[in-house]
Amino acid sequence: MPKLRSELVKKLERIPGLEDRPSKVAGGSAIFYRDKEIAHFHNDNEIDIRLTKKVIRKEGLNHPTDSKIHKHRAPSSEWIEIRFRKSKDVDEVVRLFKFALEQY
Repeated sequence: MPKLRSELVKKLERIPGLEDRPSKVAGGSAIFYRDKEIAHFHNDNEIDIRLTKKVIRKEGLNHPTDSKIHKHRAPSSEWIEIRFRKSKDVDEVVRLFKFALEQY
């Protein structure tokens, strides 16, 4: 597993209730919270997270216009693709997870 993805998974697994296991929906690896898939990896530098519409709006997040996986995702979707290319990006993804978990 590439370095940044491995770093992200390790940090997420330190959060109580989160675990990395095979996706039931997307194939590959996913992050589960209380037995519910709340994120899955598209590749080694992109994760699709169910942040909730409220969190996406509050954080001012936008779906990538050049998305290869979800080209036509509805603006009202609870899911958003997040890319991470540096360690500080990994920390931001972890912060978003923590914020999103407060909504569950």
